[in-house]
Amino acid sequence: MQKFSMFFCLLCFGTIFSQNTISGKIVDKNDLALEKSHIHISSKSTNSKKDGSFIIRNVPNGSTKVLITYVGYKPIDTIIEVNGNLEINFKMKQKSEQLEEIVVKHKNNYFNHSVSEQKIKEKTIEKFSSQSLGNALKEVSGVSILKSGSTIVKPVINGLHSSRVGIYNNNVKLEDQQWGTEHAPNFDINAAGKITVLKGASGLQYGGDAIGGIVIIEPFSTKKDTLFGKTIMTMESNGRGGTISSSLHKGNFCDWSWNAQGSFKYFGDRESPDYILSNTGNREANFSGDVKYIGKKFDFSAYYSLYNATIGILSASHIGNVTDLENSIDNQIPSTVRDFTYSIKNPKQQVQHHLAKLNYNFYIKDGESIGLQYAFQFNNRKEFDLRTGVSDSRAALDLNLMTHTFNADYKLSIDTWDFKSGFMGSFQNNFANPATGVRPLIPSYNKFDAGVYAIVDNHISDDFSVEAGIRYDFSTIEATKYYLKSRWNERNYSPEFNHFIEGDFGTQWLTKPMFTFHNFSASVGTQYSFGNEYEWYFNISRAVRNPNPSEFFSDGLHHSSGMIELGDLRLKQEKSNKISTSLQKQWKNFKVNINPFLNYIEDYMFLKPVGFETTIRGAFPVWEYQQIDALLTGIDLNSEWQINEHWQHRLLLSYVNGKDKTNDDFIIDMPPLNINNRISFNKKDWNNLTLELQSEIVFRQTQFPNNNFITNIIVDGELTPVEVDISSPPAAYHLLHFASDFQFKIANNSMATLGFSVFNLLDTKYRDYLNRQRFYADEIGRNFQIQLKINY
Repeated sequence: MQKFSMFFCLLCFGTIFSQNTISGKIVDKNDLALEKSHIHISSKSTNSKKDGSFIIRNVPNGSTKVLITYVGYKPIDTIIEVNGNLEINFKMKQKSEQLEEIVVKHKNNYFNHSVSEQKIKEKTIEKFSSQSLGNALKEVSGVSILKSGSTIVKPVINGLHSSRVGIYNNNVKLEDQQWGTEHAPNFDINAAGKITVLKGASGLQYGGDAIGGIVIIEPFSTKKDTLFGKTIMTMESNGRGGTISSSLHKGNFCDWSWNAQGSFKYFGDRESPDYILSNTGNREANFSGDVKYIGKKFDFSAYYSLYNATIGILSASHIGNVTDLENSIDNQIPSTVRDFTYSIKNPKQQVQHHLAKLNYNFYIKDGESIGLQYAFQFNNRKEFDLRTGVSDSRAALDLNLMTHTFNADYKLSIDTWDFKSGFMGSFQNNFANPATGVRPLIPSYNKFDAGVYAIVDNHISDDFSVEAGIRYDFSTIEATKYYLKSRWNERNYSPEFNHFIEGDFGTQWLTKPMFTFHNFSASVGTQYSFGNEYEWYFNISRAVRNPNPSEFFSDGLHHSSGMIELGDLRLKQEKSNKISTSLQKQWKNFKVNINPFLNYIEDYMFLKPVGFETTIRGAFPVWEYQQIDALLTGIDLNSEWQINEHWQHRLLLSYVNGKDKTNDDFIIDMPPLNINNRISFNKKDWNNLTLELQSEIVFRQTQFPNNNFITNIIVDGELTPVEVDISSPPAAYHLLHFASDFQFKIANNSMATLGFSVFNLLDTKYRDYLNRQRFYADEIGRNFQIQLKINY
């Protein structure tokens, strides 16, 4: 075993991964301190002080063993899950008695253990129960949202989104056709127990292609030996609907535990301040659950989740010709406005996502473990268009994506050194159903990925650590695609790609494009504590991302966005070189974090509008994938101020500058400067009353490329040349939001929280630059929300 450990010591040259501080007190049944109790956690040990307190630093993430002994008392020998700083209080019993209670809770510690790690609190997650994961992530500085209407929302981290942001649900990367700009993550926010955002590519154990960052979603878990749960009911005025979510949890120490959660959402058309946003309702019916067994030397768990949603697409966003687009931009009024309804007609999306996971961890000895995981995902995406002569129930796009993933991870801690290494293998099959009768935007394909990584972390002292990592990924993709010969020639694919041609079908080529990639990613960083509660972090990372199937093979109308997308077989790998640093300071009542970054991306891939194309459905804007060298610079700032016992203030500020270095221009779809201020009042004596006023300022984006074009539209019965302005960002806007809640007891062991909130308090009329439907309609107006949460 020693040789086996030394092998991994040599192999591991890794990246940043979290190290945690565990503290607490050791007392007897009368709450008297037990001085000089011996505490052994992971590979670290210490003795309790006179008041029973103890502290152990640099404990790695994951399941770890805890052993506590004291003369005359029964030893405590158990396993805890470490995912952040913990405060652990142990109550010991004399040898003739049984262990009564162990309380484990996360400390409210602002400082994190990686360069750009930020967590979303449980109360914030619950506040967004009726909304989406993207809306909740907006509560993190540096995170914006890319929208397609009011209900399709996905996160943008430091200006990057879609395939550049990895979303991990219970340690499984979501594979849900995430390449689409209007494909929201297939995840129910109510299933999250904790959400962590890692900015940049420092988390190499998760993958080498997360150029933008990683979102880690962990389900709720408990070690309590009891059965408990909660129900959240939310009603909203805008959309005239609501959400109900319930969960049950059963915990047991070193035994079986389980969790189950389900939710249902039902909304009709949303409304702007001036009109109905027709066909913007949505439905969801979701479930997730897991079962876990914790033994002395191993643990085993099984997890399953189902996400099932129907999402309406704004009717006015599906134009018939270029004249419609020009009129929508000039008139600032949707071309279609109907009375409110709960019905969802075409165009719409129907998505269903299944995720099943098995996980096994074996603890070789203190500080050494092996983990094995298998995950299966099945994603079905259907997009329905406005089609003449075809049943409304017949999808225009029908994709089935099946993904198998296997992970093996090894962890080792020796004194001040921590190591982690692992392997990942994945096979993916995408089937484009030909029964739609429409040429599929994305073809059928098979994709295989394999990767190995290694991590090392040296805690040189309590105040200084160095962390580094490297990862290698192999990937191959083979598609089966029919190309119109006219499109093949238009893209100038001959003779460079003629070897992909398998057959001649008159006006079409049958092709089988195949690409293979070898990628190396790396990261190195330091953490240093100095002065009075100062923390400084510095990180350099390199990440490589392959073109996704959309960027390679897109060829046709994307029905849910109402635009034609064209891929390019010539696209090369995207290579990110990022430098980031963080300075954090905590005073008694004030905390601040400043995080500037610089990200130089070679061969940055993006969608660029290039004109219009006429189909049998009408004229649609054409966007094609292109590549440039890009430089993204920016800064994130957040602070928390405990003004006094009752008043608190929070500030979030984010700024990104995206520069096209190839053409000396700006990059499209970069988030503008935004400033978020929140002031809160809390009075525990008044049923824990909380009142909150939030100010959200989004400035006008002044740095954007000019992609306008000249076309002919019909004016007074004649064709007239006009410039179609699809580039100019909308004006800046300022929103106010109000929230309040208080608690009350409804039974001996049950508490309830009643909340009342108003979003867009002043019913402000505005449009957002990062909304793909900003050409056609305003954003939603004032929204009243009532929420009741019952704990039992």
